[in-house]
Amino acid sequence: MRILQNAKNFFKNIFSEENNYDFTIAKEQQSNNQPEDLLKKQEIYPSIDVNLEYINARYNSLINSDVKIRDFTLNARGKQYKAFILYIDGLVDTSSINDFILTPLMLKSYSNQDTSPQVISEAITNNISVRKIKKFNITDYIYECLLPQNNIKKISSFDDLVRNVNSGNCALFIDTINFAFDIDIKKFSQRSISEPKNEPSVRGSGEAFVENLRTNTSMIRRSINNENLIIENIVIGKSNQNNCAVCYIKDIANSSLVAETKYRLNNIDVDYILSCSELEQLLKDNPETTLPELLSTERVDKTCAHLLQGRVVIIYNGSPYALILPVTLFDFIASPEDVNLNYHFSNLLKFIRGLAFFITLLLPGLYLAITIYHRELIPTELLYSIVATRVNVPFPIILEVLMMELSFELIREAGLRVPSPLGSTVGIVGALVLGEAAVSANIVSPILIIVIAITAISSFAIPDFSISFHLRISRFAYTILGSLCGFLGIGIGLFIHILILNSLKSFGVPYLSPYAPLSPIGNNSYFLKPVWKREKRASFLNTKKPFTQERISMKWREK
Repeated sequence: MRILQNAKNFFKNIFSEENNYDFTIAKEQQSNNQPEDLLKKQEIYPSIDVNLEYINARYNSLINSDVKIRDFTLNARGKQYKAFILYIDGLVDTSSINDFILTPLMLKSYSNQDTSPQVISEAITNNISVRKIKKFNITDYIYECLLPQNNIKKISSFDDLVRNVNSGNCALFIDTINFAFDIDIKKFSQRSISEPKNEPSVRGSGEAFVENLRTNTSMIRRSINNENLIIENIVIGKSNQNNCAVCYIKDIANSSLVAETKYRLNNIDVDYILSCSELEQLLKDNPETTLPELLSTERVDKTCAHLLQGRVVIIYNGSPYALILPVTLFDFIASPEDVNLNYHFSNLLKFIRGLAFFITLLLPGLYLAITIYHRELIPTELLYSIVATRVNVPFPIILEVLMMELSFELIREAGLRVPSPLGSTVGIVGALVLGEAAVSANIVSPILIIVIAITAISSFAIPDFSISFHLRISRFAYTILGSLCGFLGIGIGLFIHILILNSLKSFGVPYLSPYAPLSPIGNNSYFLKPVWKREKRASFLNTKKPFTQERISMKWREK
């Protein structure tokens, strides 16, 4: 033992280093005073030197290269004041700062040289000329005469001011004044309005949302010409204080629904949210389920249609999607193209989509159930053909199905992740080459290739990406149930699935409305009525205006 210990020490001394370079991050001791929290609650000081010191500390201006602070001397009616502006380079229009902020404040114009301490206005009342003398006030003079901008606010809280500066505004601080002027001069690069990529349409609108909040709300304003359209801003996130717009039509939407939406948004306590997909997960009634409870869309026309029905729309700054609530299961199978076509064509497409819904969910499980337990349902010639194709396949049929399902999911994921020019190539190679090679090598049977291909094509017919994901996950459960218990297993799975759907609610609305519980359908039935018969809004929304049109809408036919 001593020899082994000596040998161990010998090699340890040779290969070990004297210095230890291990690095660990030490825990920072939290101060009980919490100065950062105190700073955020601070009001703006009347001393410009204190304000400048505060801004330098909060923005770390010595190391932040894009935070710009410009000191200057302000001239106002013969008096000079120390002042500075604060803005973030890249988010503002610098030419507007030069022309409409610095120039009128710094230069001594003719009107600015008047040293009179009074401002005189004249009005005529009952044919009698009345002179009103107003004492000179520096803040009013700057606000009314020296800042030719259309959007200026007086803010006394550092917290509110910093949030606006971070979004692209410019802050003006003046000595002896205990508030700052918040000037809106945003200008930054953004993606132009383009056609929808994930929700294409033949006859619908060609406008899709972009990442800029105000651009998105302006498109909605342009489509809905109604002064009752309300767009409220709510700030979400403690670290990333981002704006979120809640849109609804005041004289249509249910007030309780609007209040519930704003209550949930105001009570989200997170550091940051980067997309509306994360926001959607925080707003769901049942976050554990894979079923979507808010409808996400990039189409402006679809969003406006739901607003006019009495629903609420949430738009998150930085995300090119809008969230619509409340929703039902049938909203995810509908397409914005439906209302742009004749109702006969739309109902045919809806029937095909409903068929694709069940094929995507049940076809592999039904194939397993029939081929394993219920072969008497298969015609004799087809049964012989299926048995003949599986003679040389060495795997059980359940393993064969799972292999093909996983292979297709891999091909789908690979097609999404590779660059766009190669996406179609991956699909062709995976579907044709590998599928043909698998059949030739007797790994899978040809009939199974057909079943998986039909299932895959049907999944592409589902308009909404979120509900398609749910169907793909549920399909594996039905596949296993079909292989274990046949039709009985699938029946039990459907029973449990329907119970789950029945128990879900989206902002108080049952998920299977208007069919479970049964209620007046209105315009929210699965199949569309003719345009002249769409007289009522959905009853489960409890809107302030239940009717959308008169019973006789085509009055020209009554003449």
